[in-house]
Amino acid sequence: MEHFRLFVLPFYAGAFFLLITLLCKYIYWFIGLSREQKRLFWRSLPTRATWKSVVEIFNESLLHRKIWRTNPLLGYMHTSFALGWFLLISVGWLETFVYFKGESVPLYVDIFFSYYVHPIFERNFNFSLIKDALLLLILVGVVLALFKRLYSRIMGMKRTTKHMLGDRVALTALWLIFPARLLAESLTSAEVWRFGGYVWTLSENTQLIPPGIGCGSFLTGSLGQWLADFLPARIIEAQHVELTAWWIYSIALGVFFVALPFSRYMHIFTEIPLIFLRNAGLRAAEKESSFDHFQVDACSRCGICIDPCQLQSGAGIQGVQSVYFLRDRRYGRLTDAVADNCLMCGRCQQACPVGIEQNTLRLNSRVKRAYPDSPNRYAYIQGKDLSTGEGKVGYFAGCMTLLTPKILRAMEQIFTAAGEEVWWADKNGGVCCGRPLKLSGEVDAARKMMDFNKNLFRQHGITTLVTSCPICLKVFKEDYALEGIEVLHHSEYLQRLLAEGRLKLRSGSETFTYHDPCELGRGSGIYEAPREVIAALGVLKEPAETREHALCCGSSLANTAIDDEGQRRIGEQVAMALAATGADSIVTACPLCKKGIAREATLPVYDLAEIVARAL
Repeated sequence: MEHFRLFVLPFYAGAFFLLITLLCKYIYWFIGLSREQKRLFWRSLPTRATWKSVVEIFNESLLHRKIWRTNPLLGYMHTSFALGWFLLISVGWLETFVYFKGESVPLYVDIFFSYYVHPIFERNFNFSLIKDALLLLILVGVVLALFKRLYSRIMGMKRTTKHMLGDRVALTALWLIFPARLLAESLTSAEVWRFGGYVWTLSENTQLIPPGIGCGSFLTGSLGQWLADFLPARIIEAQHVELTAWWIYSIALGVFFVALPFSRYMHIFTEIPLIFLRNAGLRAAEKESSFDHFQVDACSRCGICIDPCQLQSGAGIQGVQSVYFLRDRRYGRLTDAVADNCLMCGRCQQACPVGIEQNTLRLNSRVKRAYPDSPNRYAYIQGKDLSTGEGKVGYFAGCMTLLTPKILRAMEQIFTAAGEEVWWADKNGGVCCGRPLKLSGEVDAARKMMDFNKNLFRQHGITTLVTSCPICLKVFKEDYALEGIEVLHHSEYLQRLLAEGRLKLRSGSETFTYHDPCELGRGSGIYEAPREVIAALGVLKEPAETREHALCCGSSLANTAIDDEGQRRIGEQVAMALAATGADSIVTACPLCKKGIAREATLPVYDLAEIVARAL
């Protein structure tokens, strides 16, 4: 203990607090997982899922490849902190191992190596050079982080996130850690350069470094020499000046570690178990579970999800974006106003570098507010089989298609032209698919509707179910468990009819621009089918934001808080973006999108089925 210095205590205290806090949180959350979720995790460990998780951790937790693809400046900033610090620690441990020939030394020697050993430039050139290069890499990242906070537009972001107290404390400490390390190591180098120094060994202090040699490399060594020449000798010689710098470095580390579990930086460690659990097959469900904690706390609040949100850019609604929803839910301050005010279009989820299931978390945050059941609440469902027709192909129009009769009539024409015998599930009225009720948090009530429709489909023996509504399509695929029944969106069905030669269409020179509905594109991954159908009719012109980046029409049933004026402003934004392509008309494949865009469009707006029926 002869070489022990009190300045190492803040680091030790902070690291111990962080370790205990993380262990308590993760053990508590893991215990709360269901038996099936635990089984999935344990069974995944001896499989390729573990290797996949390790690769993903390196690519996303350290390299941040998704952020690089979105914004290279932000990618560099995040990588410099994550990978830079990780490598700085690793190189430091390797240097200690090599210097002491593998013998055990106290942890504080590893962390504060440059204070205790004063690595000589000539003797430890490679380690000193690498550590200085990594420190410079991180310091550039610190400068970029400062610009992101003060001038976010310089970093390619219209807005950055608002911080909580824990975030501010942790962020201040994080910004201070690396400049403090630079100052501490440079002052140590300055003292050695001016007066020589002692190097700590396992046995005793030995005078190894005479004045004028110095230590460190191009960054700490050069700055140390400049300080030695610039500062008065009494300041360089005063040990308390050097120790003060090491105290600042140690305190910054300790404060960051203590604040980390209560700040956005909890994501640094939480993303790792989340990746393992996700690759084991765990997913968020329609009702809250312990797994949700891993997702909510893995949000870094990087703010990348803010700019894609059309509630902000189109309707001027702020403070409800996913970053704030996850923040408020984490700290137990989530309000209905924030939980309900979301289009659930998936644009933020598409942009999220962590892959958090934001739509599902929104959904299950609404579930506990569901209305209580009453005996007569579902009486209207009984005896509602109003279906008509016969055939192995069933057509479920859905509420919004029934409210858009041109689409229904177009589908009738198409079925007739193709010679398809059809069972019409709800042509004369019927029961909703249940998804709108589910989106409002009424999952148990929605299940009663789903059970009714599922039994209806089974009773009539259909083998293919076609729908014109992407909202219906998504719930049929995800919640109905229709084994033995093929579920198709009408765009996929039309694509099949054309491929089989069952429809003869007139092709022309008319130009179309296509709007990807959220539930059909990002929600169900269907992009090519509607485009192939359009290509058979005319020329397709893509808008600037298309496919997985397509804009939402603004009329989403998932948002139970937005007013009509807000929906109109978003619809206008989308209509203008589509009109900017110079196309003759706008085509979409969702009755709700057709209505939402047509309200503000200067061009004619059609459903895909309408332009096909017109070209028969």
